[in-house]
Amino acid sequence: MNLSALKPSLPASLGRDLPASIVVFMVALPLCMGIAVASGVPAELGLVTGVVGGVIVGLIGGSPLQVSGPAAGLAVVVFEIVREHGLEMLGPILLLAGALQIAAGLLGLGKWFKAISPAVVHGMLAGIGVLIVVVQLHVLIDGAPLPNALESLIAIPAAFGDVMRLTTVKGPAALAVGLTTILAMIGWEKLRPANLRLIPGALVGVAAGTALAAAFALPIKRVEIPDSILGGLKLTDAAGLAGLMAPGPLLAAVIIAVIASAETMLSAAAVDKMHTGPRTAYDRELSAQGVGNAICGALGALPMTGVIVRSSANVQAGAISRWSAILHGLWILAFVAAIPWALEVVPTAALAGILIVTGWRLVSVEHARGLFRRHGALPAAVWAATLIVVVAVDLLTGVLVGLALAGIEILPHLKRRYLVVRRHDTADGGVDMRLAGAATFLQLPQLEKELAAVPEGATVTLRTSRLSYIDHTTSEMIADWAERRKGGTRMPVDHSAPSHERRLANALPA
Repeated sequence: MNLSALKPSLPASLGRDLPASIVVFMVALPLCMGIAVASGVPAELGLVTGVVGGVIVGLIGGSPLQVSGPAAGLAVVVFEIVREHGLEMLGPILLLAGALQIAAGLLGLGKWFKAISPAVVHGMLAGIGVLIVVVQLHVLIDGAPLPNALESLIAIPAAFGDVMRLTTVKGPAALAVGLTTILAMIGWEKLRPANLRLIPGALVGVAAGTALAAAFALPIKRVEIPDSILGGLKLTDAAGLAGLMAPGPLLAAVIIAVIASAETMLSAAAVDKMHTGPRTAYDRELSAQGVGNAICGALGALPMTGVIVRSSANVQAGAISRWSAILHGLWILAFVAAIPWALEVVPTAALAGILIVTGWRLVSVEHARGLFRRHGALPAAVWAATLIVVVAVDLLTGVLVGLALAGIEILPHLKRRYLVVRRHDTADGGVDMRLAGAATFLQLPQLEKELAAVPEGATVTLRTSRLSYIDHTTSEMIADWAERRKGGTRMPVDHSAPSHERRLANALPA
């Protein structure tokens, strides 16, 4: 990559990117700390990941407006790694995961992560959201998270019963701070004035909870930050790398690499819908994420992904280049270096409140309803099954079960594994796209390549009468492609058309 090509864009974009970077910084700061606490590691490790994600991945990534940093979706995975293998093994595991991502990007595997069923990805995120809420409910009352979700869930009534009986001062005080944080965050997002819309709800929530704790000098847990942020790092050494020979750490590295990559690709696709600038180069973004995770692994910090909350804030704040993400990482570094004491007044219950809202939003039942409306019962069942198994068993099992169930959808159509795409340019400047065979996730990269070659602005007519089947993963991809195109897309079907054709036609933008 020619980094010198970035320099000319800096002066022209600074007027938009500088204020946007400050907005993203305000969103990222409480989330970096909160996700670290939810992961069972010191808060400064989340801040280090925020800096690396902003500066390094922001500089070399393939999605210019995507912002990278610690993600709630990996908090549960990290918590389990630290519990089973110790904090000293997190760095080596993450270093290997980053190397796997770099290799995947260089081998051109980025496009295949987009072929993962949306029902599985969102079911996984929903399961993670439930786990975050269940675990953080204990932190909300100044308790300690329990080893697994089921134990945490079973212990919630007794824990909150003690709070209601006022057996200690700390529990009710922490609960008051956490609820204040949640109400302030949600209330601000719903009622904030238009001229203050760029101030994030998470920051307002943490400020409100912190102010309450300080005003009444409440005896509750606060964030602990070392005198030097470098003092909290557990640098990876030769002994840690030797520990990667065991099956457990190796599997953990693969899990982090797959989940982080899938979440990044999902976020990048969502960010592409929000703006009209350069599209994501998926393989480059995947390798850049690997570089970032390898650096975080060497430093013993948290894993990172592209994160939709910070990325959407970046786009909405008016960013037009990668410099906004880079600058937000520098603001985090400057804040931690200059006034680390400001972080130590933040109650952990306030961060738990932020994460409970974040976890609840990951569940996104509306996505399951959308799957059912557009594609029928099976994708919605895949979503639900993935969620349930992630919560009841573990993350890897849940994802594997979801992938197996998603595969059932295409089993009857494997005898027609081919997909033929014919493009014909019409006299009026339009494009006829004729599909024949079976359009499943197995052919998704081929179909995406064909669609990407269609000229912008041309009216596209999709003809699918010779298509024996289209699965929900491919249908969602086509709908996303049609939605972000500048030209129109139409698909003539009648009431006698097969159900898969009618569902695709209904999913296309009007």
